[in-house]
Amino acid sequence: MAENNATLTVDGKDYQLPITEGTLGPSVIDVAAFQKAGYWTYDPGFMVTAPVESKITFIDGGKGELLYRGYPIDQLANNAEYLEVAYALIHGELPNAEQKTEFYKKIHSHTAVHDQLRKFFEGFRRDAHPMAIMVGVVGALSAFYHEGFDVNDVRHREITAIRLIAKMPTLAAMSYKYSQGEPFMYPRNDFTYAENFVYMMFATPADVNFQVNPIIAKALDKIFTLHADHEQNASTSTVRLAGSTGANPYACIAAGIAALWGPSHGGANEAVLEMLDEIGTVENVPAFMEKVKSREVKLMGFGHRVYKNFDPRAQVLKETCDEVLHALGINDPKLELAMALEKIALEDPFFIERNLYPNVDFYSGIILKAIGIPTSMFTVIFSLARTSGWISHWLEMHSEPFKIGRPRQLYTGETQRDFVEIEDRK
Repeated sequence: MAENNATLTVDGKDYQLPITEGTLGPSVIDVAAFQKAGYWTYDPGFMVTAPVESKITFIDGGKGELLYRGYPIDQLANNAEYLEVAYALIHGELPNAEQKTEFYKKIHSHTAVHDQLRKFFEGFRRDAHPMAIMVGVVGALSAFYHEGFDVNDVRHREITAIRLIAKMPTLAAMSYKYSQGEPFMYPRNDFTYAENFVYMMFATPADVNFQVNPIIAKALDKIFTLHADHEQNASTSTVRLAGSTGANPYACIAAGIAALWGPSHGGANEAVLEMLDEIGTVENVPAFMEKVKSREVKLMGFGHRVYKNFDPRAQVLKETCDEVLHALGINDPKLELAMALEKIALEDPFFIERNLYPNVDFYSGIILKAIGIPTSMFTVIFSLARTSGWISHWLEMHSEPFKIGRPRQLYTGETQRDFVEIEDRK
């Protein structure tokens, strides 16, 4: 990485700030010298702050570009399986045939969860949100894999990554089954990653001839890939911040799941379906879109905080969405409503000029709804997919020296004052 310097002048004194250029994206200015000048930087939301150096994912929001380890997201989603993508996120390269076979074998050998973990589910109310369950049971893995774990041991870190990626579909499906009052289904290693998840979600012990629809499995696999990583977002930053303390990695991933649960982050596709409920019928769409234009209501699932042009993931998922809806032949008024919204957003100059195109949350919400997955499970599936990205960032952080996260603040509270006895307080 090339370096030169910027000069900061404070009270007539110059400070040299190294400028570092990455392989892609804006250059960064090392602001450590600010502290010598007696200042801190102020950046609410870390909008222009790069607290880490990473080689995993690159986003160019202006161009609508998303790269995993340099591979364009559309090429990966259309040509690779999710587990191949997970391997690339962890190891930096797509696997060759031998590496793929070995990696898949390792994943399959860790899909089951300790039988005692089943009892953890009984502690939740039947109507508990599946994300609440996921935060608890993923964090509980710390209790099963804590003894003998050394965060400084490369082999221990690698087996942790395998365990998490392998067990997340099992735990996710169990959280759904528990909320439905249905028996858990054990994983089947003769299925692919996505097929196994569909089986554990929808099969029952009584249905011995359950068949996984290949179109559904393919659609889910693409959704997993498209959500696998997204650079230093809120949940990934949470995983890194928790990991910087040396915390157990299962606890770190549970923290990431908790952050993802927020409606401004992983809950966006769930918000899309809630918006459709509010609109009600296709006849109400024009009036609703007029309210969007006048900023009376918010249009969920359109536009993106990072992508100022289009969401490259949405372009891939639109094709999958059309394929799923056509293949399943579902006559669902809510899906018809969603398509009406899409048509207006793609044709109306108001939305085109503002780049309010349907994003990945819009299409993933429609697909998940179409294949029968309840809204409460949408963010659970997001967390399942994002686990490969989270653990890749955790591995990257622990592969070299790092500092514990310690953000500073702009304090605007009271200055120092003396304690007042209670009888003298007004």
